[in-house]
Amino acid sequence: MSVSIDIAGLRPERLAVVPSPLAELGTALHALSESGHHPGLQGWVTGVTARLDPHLADRMCEADFLWRTTFSDLFLPYAGIPGGALPGATLAEELDLLDKLTDEQFVDAALEFTCALPYATRAPDVLADEELRRRALELAAARGPQQLRFSRRLLEDPPRIRAWLRQFLEDCDETFFADAWSRLSHQLAADARHKSDLLRHKGLTEALTAVSPAVSVDETAGRITVDKLHQGHTVIKDSSLLLVPTSLGWPHLMVLHRHGWQPVLHYPVGSPGLAAPPSVDRLTLRMTALSHPVRMQLCRNLARSTYTTGELVQIHGMTAPEISRHLSVLKKAGLITTRRRGRYVLHQLDVPVVARLGSDFLEALLR
Repeated sequence: MSVSIDIAGLRPERLAVVPSPLAELGTALHALSESGHHPGLQGWVTGVTARLDPHLADRMCEADFLWRTTFSDLFLPYAGIPGGALPGATLAEELDLLDKLTDEQFVDAALEFTCALPYATRAPDVLADEELRRRALELAAARGPQQLRFSRRLLEDPPRIRAWLRQFLEDCDETFFADAWSRLSHQLAADARHKSDLLRHKGLTEALTAVSPAVSVDETAGRITVDKLHQGHTVIKDSSLLLVPTSLGWPHLMVLHRHGWQPVLHYPVGSPGLAAPPSVDRLTLRMTALSHPVRMQLCRNLARSTYTTGELVQIHGMTAPEISRHLSVLKKAGLITTRRRGRYVLHQLDVPVVARLGSDFLEALLR
């Protein structure tokens, strides 16, 4: 499985490597919400959390579905600007770009993880389609009353939520992110210069493969392939290809391939290590449970968020008994946890346990 980008006819000058403060803020919020994905950031997460204002912490939880799973394409708004745009030099400039997205674009990107809308093909307008609205709220309800309330407000009054989100991001910048960005931006700028120099002096393939070992380029076929436990495809036409480095993002390698948006590779700079594997007997049991390709795909979903059996049925196009059998195998091996919320049973990957299976496997799941 992989995500591919058709780059036939892409000229070197149409490829840009640019750091993005808004994308890095989104990654920071993700790391604060899912610290288990980022063992190398435990010290930073602890420090920020300890001095976080309780009111801001509450607001952070209110819309965390925008960044907890990975993070929403809203943090890469320049990709949705018609004709293409580059990231801004400051967070304020990028928030202005976020304001330029239409309400339809904003809501569609915000509901990516809960509405299960088509991603790489044209989707109906969720603001105008009553059935999609109903489904979005039903899926939000499975994740609790807080997400349901936020999703309902988002669908009923997009401008209000847009203003709320901008103010929240500005408050995060003032509280903790501006300090982090002042340190991280130098590393990201240096990496962007390095990739740009590779592009200029050694060509497209050299520059792109330097992004990650998971990225390969076939210039003859005009295709970039990103090795992920996910299937996707997009085509570059008149727009550019953006490479956006992140210091906080490892092990995530994100490919924005949303229909109608500019493709973006959001790639990590640096790769910290993980813990040692468990005993041989325990490892054998768990790797046997993971030997089935469907269970590996389920793990990819469950590594990012909690899901009900019904949601997994819809995502994978299988029957409920089939999904339940695969979940049972994973649970018996101690790889997933379950909890009940009202009439919903939520499943989630035990990330620390999977981490002990080895960094290569965990990185593949979270990539």
